[in-house]
Amino acid sequence: MNNAVNRIIDANFNRAREALRVLEDYARFNLNDSSISLYAKSLRHDLCAAVGQLPACDLLTARDTPADVGTQLSTEQELTRPDPLAVAAAAAKRLPEALRCLEEYTKIDNPSIAKDLEAIRYRAYTLEKQLLTRAHRKHRFQNVQIYVLLTSKLCKYNILDTTTQILAGGADCIQLREKDIPDSELIPLAAKICDLCHRAGALFIVNDRPDIAILTNADGVHLGQDDMTVNQARKLLSPHKLAGKSTHSLDEVNRALAESPDYLAVGSIFPSPTKPSVTPSGLQLIENTRYMYPGPLIAIGGITPQNAHQTIKAGASGIAVCSAVIAAENPKTALTVLKNALSDPNRTAHI
Repeated sequence: MNNAVNRIIDANFNRAREALRVLEDYARFNLNDSSISLYAKSLRHDLCAAVGQLPACDLLTARDTPADVGTQLSTEQELTRPDPLAVAAAAAKRLPEALRCLEEYTKIDNPSIAKDLEAIRYRAYTLEKQLLTRAHRKHRFQNVQIYVLLTSKLCKYNILDTTTQILAGGADCIQLREKDIPDSELIPLAAKICDLCHRAGALFIVNDRPDIAILTNADGVHLGQDDMTVNQARKLLSPHKLAGKSTHSLDEVNRALAESPDYLAVGSIFPSPTKPSVTPSGLQLIENTRYMYPGPLIAIGGITPQNAHQTIKAGASGIAVCSAVIAAENPKTALTVLKNALSDPNRTAHI
């Protein structure tokens, strides 16, 4: 193999290996997803094994960084990364490019190694899909602060009027929780609420029912401890749909994390009028969960303008409310007061 080819192989081996490390660490530390991180790690090891069949001394001898004209070439886009997702997306694009170069140039003298590299390249496409769809789901949910559970039985007004009011008050996400109405009524209702949410720029989640979420173009599904697992729901949902999970103890949090949900709901944090028989877990559950889980964490149960900020201080990224808003005399005002209290605990007076 001539010196120029060795330089190309050496450069692209380093480029691919570095890209895999970027993706592995993004999955590990940003997404907290052990399965994707492990997939990237196994790809990196297999890449090293494939290129390791070539004479290492020849590749190192051919390396000449001071004389590489490419080290001085760059674009403004290469020097700008607005957030971790942009870093991962750039690495995901760079990886198969480097693998393709490796594959093509090893065909000259080592076609069997090229075949191994081709298989690794195809796996890199799978890694890109898994990592970026997971990242985009996280990105969609990361700004949710006010999450409203919507149940017609608890609404003071018509459920669609209530939806309009809470969206006007600034709800970031609405979960439709209707267990007692037939699908013939649930589907059109969910579709109407979904449309209202999307017009307002809010997310719409369906409780328990991936099938209803699919039929109504919802943004995802929320699952309880007695429902199907997140992994089972993902077999039904398209890759960009969200799947959240309810937890009430650290044991349940541990089990939920193995399913890689897009967000966790924890509680009941305070005594809840909608679930008077449930013993509240207190703020300690939020603190302990945050220690284990860096992703979106929604506190639920008995949250009011007076205690909402405590949940954020304990580590929650947002709060879930139900009757405190939808059963209020003025749902829009009730939600606005809650939203203000998240950033300033002293702003709890009615507007």
